[in-house]
Amino acid sequence: MLKAENVVTTTCGYCGVGCTLNLHIQDGFIFRVTSPFDSPVNHGNLCVKGRFGYDYIYNKQRVTTPLIRKTRQLPGQRTQAFDRSEWREVSWDEALDYTADRLIEIYRRDGSKAMAVYSCAKATNEDNYLLQKMYRALFRTNNIDHCTRLCHAASVVALQMAVGSAAMSNTSAEVIESDVFILTGSNVTENHPIIALQMKKAIEKHGVKLIVVDPRRIEMVDYAALYLPIKPGSDVPVFSAMAHVILKENLHNPGFIANRTENFNAFRESMEKFTPEYAEAISGVDRNLIIEAARMYATAGKSSIFWALGIPESTHGTANALSLINLALLTGQIGRRGTGLNPLRGQNNVQGASDSGAMPWHYPGYQLVDVEENARRWEEAWNIEPGGLNRVRGLTTTEILSAVHPGGVRSLFIMGENPMMSEPNLNHTRKKMEELEFLVAQDLFINESGAFADVFLPAAAFAEKDGTFTNTDRRVQLVKQAIPPRGQARADWQIICDLAKRLEKRLGPAQSAFWDYSHPAEILEEMGRYVPDYAGVKYHRLEKAGLQTPVPTDDHPGTPYLYSQSFPRGRGKFHPLEYVPNSEMPDDEYPFVLSTGRVLEHWHGGSMTRHSWMDDLFPEALLEINSDDATQLGIANGDPVRVTSRRGSIALRASVTPKANPGVVFIPFHFWEAAANILTTDALDPQAKIPEYKAGVVRITRANEEELTNAVAPQIRGRY
Repeated sequence: MLKAENVVTTTCGYCGVGCTLNLHIQDGFIFRVTSPFDSPVNHGNLCVKGRFGYDYIYNKQRVTTPLIRKTRQLPGQRTQAFDRSEWREVSWDEALDYTADRLIEIYRRDGSKAMAVYSCAKATNEDNYLLQKMYRALFRTNNIDHCTRLCHAASVVALQMAVGSAAMSNTSAEVIESDVFILTGSNVTENHPIIALQMKKAIEKHGVKLIVVDPRRIEMVDYAALYLPIKPGSDVPVFSAMAHVILKENLHNPGFIANRTENFNAFRESMEKFTPEYAEAISGVDRNLIIEAARMYATAGKSSIFWALGIPESTHGTANALSLINLALLTGQIGRRGTGLNPLRGQNNVQGASDSGAMPWHYPGYQLVDVEENARRWEEAWNIEPGGLNRVRGLTTTEILSAVHPGGVRSLFIMGENPMMSEPNLNHTRKKMEELEFLVAQDLFINESGAFADVFLPAAAFAEKDGTFTNTDRRVQLVKQAIPPRGQARADWQIICDLAKRLEKRLGPAQSAFWDYSHPAEILEEMGRYVPDYAGVKYHRLEKAGLQTPVPTDDHPGTPYLYSQSFPRGRGKFHPLEYVPNSEMPDDEYPFVLSTGRVLEHWHGGSMTRHSWMDDLFPEALLEINSDDATQLGIANGDPVRVTSRRGSIALRASVTPKANPGVVFIPFHFWEAAANILTTDALDPQAKIPEYKAGVVRITRANEEELTNAVAPQIRGRY
C-alpha cells in the first residue's frame, strides 16, 4: 500500500453531518480518505461520497484560471456557452478589475435594488460572512440569500416563530438516549447516512422505537415500530391529529405548558377538528396508526423528532414544521438530552451560512435587518456612517430571479450555487438568467448557471483552503488546507477581499483595513464579536472536536442541547393551524404526485459528484414508480418514459420499486439530462418563500430509446 507522506485531518465537504476526514497525501495528491475512530461526529464511519467522492478536485473539466467571456452579452440575448472558445483566460487583476467596473457601473446607475448575490452553503463560514458583508456594506443591499431558501427555510421560520432559534435543538447522536423518535420527510439512509447508522444502532442495540411518517417506503421503514404512509402534503392533518389524540387522552404535559409556553388555549381550540378520522380522509393513513403513534410519542420518557426536506419544501412548509413543534411543546419533549426538534441540514455548511448572515432578512446571528438596533450594531462593526445600511428586507433566492427586469435586479453574483439546476420551474429560471445584465460565477466548474456568466472566478475546493463549517448539530469544525489550490484557483475569502478592495477604491473613501485578513481565523473572530453564539468560537479551541454553538465566552464548553431552562424568545409559542391543500392536486390530466430529492451517490446540483467517479455508480436519472402504477401504464423496469407537468417535460428511465407508494413518483434532481426542476412548480410558502418541490403533479407516458437519447431538455445543454 502506498504510504502517505502527510495526513491532514479536516471536515467533509458534502452533507450536513460534518464527518471528520483524514486526507492521505503523497506527492501533493490525495490518494486515500479515512476517518479517525475518536471523531465525535462519525466515529470512523464514512459514506461513499465522503470516502471516495473527492476526485472531482482533479477533474480535467475543472476551471483553474480566471475567464472573461469574449463577447459582451446583452439582456435578453444572454446564452449558455459551454464551448471554451467563447471564453478567454485572463489574469486575476484583469478579471477582478473588470468585475468591479461592471458592478460599480450598474450600482451607480440603478442603485442597491439592482444588486443581488447568491451565497453558498458549500463554502465556509468565513467565505459567507465576507460575501454578505461586501454586498451589505458596499452595495447597501439585502438581496442576499443561499440554498437554505430551497431546503429548510420553512423550518427556520417556524422555529424562530415558536422558540426563537433556527437550529437543531439536540445532537443527532443523542438518538440512542431517546425512547421513541419520529423520522419524517427524510430518506436518512441516503441523505445523512452516518446519522442513519446512529439511528439503526439506537433501535437494534438500545431498544429505541422508531415512527416513520413518509410518502415513500424508505429503508428506515424496515426498522420502524410504526410506519405511517402519508400522502404528500398532508403533514399538518396527521401531526395535528396526533396532537388531538394527546389532548383528548390527557397525555399532554400541563406543567411544561403552564411554565414554559403561551397561546395554548387558541392552539387547543384549533386542534378540535383534526380528529384521526379527518386526518385519515386527507392523508390515507389509518386512523389507528395515528392514535398509536400519538400515544407512543407522548408517553415515552424521552421522545425526539427528526425531519428533513419533506417537511419544509412545501407551500405550507412553515405550517408543516409548526405541527411538529406543537407536538414537542404539548408533551414537554424538548430541553433535555434525547428529546427535541431536529431538522437535518442538507449541505455541509447550510447551518453556518445561515449563522453567518447569508440571508435577506438577517444580519449574522439572525439579527433582523429592519430592527434599528441591529443595523446600528453592524454599522459600527463595519465602520459605516449612521443610517448607511439598508433597513429594508431583501429578496430571497426564489424572488431574486423573478425580480430580474429593467428597474429591478440587473446584476447577480453567484458563489458556488447552481440555480439552473436547483430553482423550481427551470423554464422560467432560464428566461430570467437570459435577462440579466451582468453575471459573475465563482466556482470550481462552469455549471449550467455559470455558462451564462460574463466572468468566471476559479475557487479553491474544500481540501485546498482553511476555514470552518458548522454542521447540522451546530458543531463548528475546522476545514484545513491539505493541498495547494489547482492552477490559479484561490480561496473564496481571498477572492472576495481582493474584489472588495477594488470596489471600495472606486466607491471611496477606501477602508481597506476592513478587508485585510491574513487568515480566516481573523474573519471568524470579527463575526464572533457581534454574534453572541460565536463569541467563544476560536480556531485554537476547535482542534479536537469542534464546539457546538451557542459558545458565548472563551471558556464556554459548547452546548450539546438547547432550551434546558428557557427558549430564546422567552416562552415557546403554540400556533393554531389549518389544513391547506397543495398548490396542485392530482387530476385526470396529471394523476401522479411528483416528489424530488437526492440519492446516496450524488449531491445537490451535481457540480461535484457528477465530476467524480460517483457518476459511474449512479450515471442517470431514474423515475421511481410503484409496480401497480407501472403495470397500469404498461411500463417495465428500465423502460424509457416521459414525465410531463404544466411547466415542461423530461425523458428518463423507470425504476419500478416498492419504495414508491401508489400514486407517488420520485425523481432525483442531480441530472441535467433529465432536470427534475423543469417539472416543479414555483408556487411558494407565503411565510418562508420556499418552493413546493415535494408535491407537483405530472403525467407519465411510455417513451422510446431514441426519445431518451435526444431527451436533453433545450433549457439545459450539458456541462462545460
